[in-house]
Amino acid sequence: MTAAGAQAGAQPEVVYAGSVCAAMVCAGAMSRLLGRPGEGARRARLLCSDGAEPVSRWSGPAAGAVEAVVRTVRGIGARVGPAGWCPVGGALLALLGESVLPLLAGAVVAPLLARRLRVRERRRAGAAREAAVIALCSAVAGELRAGRTPERALLVTGMPGFGDTGAVVLAAARFGGDVPEALRQAARQEGAEGLGGMAACWQVAVDGGAGLADGLERVAGSLRAERDRREELRAQLAGPRSTALVLALLPLFGLLLGGAMGARPLHVLLHSPAGWACLAGAGLLEWAGLAWVSRIVRSAEEGVRR
Repeated sequence: MTAAGAQAGAQPEVVYAGSVCAAMVCAGAMSRLLGRPGEGARRARLLCSDGAEPVSRWSGPAAGAVEAVVRTVRGIGARVGPAGWCPVGGALLALLGESVLPLLAGAVVAPLLARRLRVRERRRAGAAREAAVIALCSAVAGELRAGRTPERALLVTGMPGFGDTGAVVLAAARFGGDVPEALRQAARQEGAEGLGGMAACWQVAVDGGAGLADGLERVAGSLRAERDRREELRAQLAGPRSTALVLALLPLFGLLLGGAMGARPLHVLLHSPAGWACLAGAGLLEWAGLAWVSRIVRSAEEGVRR
């Protein structure tokens, strides 16, 4: 076999290996979007080991070096986040496909993914504040039924999870300020809208002498019922979301299969006008499908809020 023949025979293997690495990078980023990194794998290992932490999978003289590399990669991934892996995957595909287009695509996708992750973090923070509002209303109602005054009950309970706005509310309660107004200011945070109901109950109790504990318990019950409806809806939408994710990842498996067969799909997509047209059309269809699924999910969630 000549040197040129050997190089031609080895080239599909190189493309296949590089495609596998790129797919692993993309799969890692998607796993970070679906949940905490490594959480599903850790739970599976714990389940299979009857609750005991499994020992290291590496053995032999190279175990220390391999574990050090794994820890380093995990540390870098934790610092840069999923968005930071997009330029890495783009650079790898650019080297394999001998084109600058994947590198440009990775640079464009990185800020969009970072923005998406920031929105996701804000929603998580809002959900945590909503849970804090429910706990606050229940705790203050319990303190009131124990015989404390409203201001003292609020001070004893505290307002963890609300930051500076919570400190303002506690200061108003401690020094005789306008507690309902402070609660309404704190209710402007995402997820803390229930503090507006607490402020209304507080105002009615101060002005009309109504029972504050009963009102706070009704507010907590209403917020808890609404949260349960949203969680039930998310559980029902988990199947369609998973299906959409699998369909979105199918083109990657197509590239892997083409590379394994020696068809050189990256070269076709990145170095020919027909490939550019296919790549642009596939990107538009991928974006349209994901946007359509997201629109359906948002419409369903808004219907539950109403």
